[in-house]
Amino acid sequence: MKFVGRQLLRLTLVILIFILGIIALQYVFYVKLYPYKYEASLSKYSLESSIEDLLILSVIKAESKFDEKALSNKSAYGLMQITEPTAKEIAEQLGIKDFHIDMLFDADINIRMGSYYLSTLINEFEDLETAIAAYNSGLGNVNRWLTDDKYSKDKITLYNIPFKETDRYVKKVRVNYNMYNFLYKELPSYIPKELLIFNKN
Repeated sequence: MKFVGRQLLRLTLVILIFILGIIALQYVFYVKLYPYKYEASLSKYSLESSIEDLLILSVIKAESKFDEKALSNKSAYGLMQITEPTAKEIAEQLGIKDFHIDMLFDADINIRMGSYYLSTLINEFEDLETAIAAYNSGLGNVNRWLTDDKYSKDKITLYNIPFKETDRYVKKVRVNYNMYNFLYKELPSYIPKELLIFNKN
């Protein structure tokens, strides 16, 4: 009986080690998919813009997948995919002198400007997902949607987004944000809804 007991204990330990190994590999895999980069810039500009660093990372991943030299077919530049007209407005508001468009390929400058712009949208709209939608599709589109009963019932939230690209974008940022919370905030595996900014019933 003692021999059987020891064998059972060894088998249990082997299984436990195997399970822990799988969990560790999965964690490493997801950390590579959702890296925490640009820590100094995130620490500085999340504080300046009053936006959580994990939200900024979620937008960066959705926009450029961390490609500092990203240039879209809509002429959006860098990590947070900022267009030239928007960048010029932001540069003026932030007092960035002698701004030129290539500066958006600098990670620190891009994060500074993108975080600031995102903060203005969050301050303008009462709903975070509405602000995220505006980051993707523009203020004009979102303001029109909010006044249309087909898309908004309370003129605050969008229950239906007519642009498929924007709808996918908002969902992508939501998933990114939830994953970043799970990986870097050491939340329980089920991620309680009350701890998440994006809370969909």
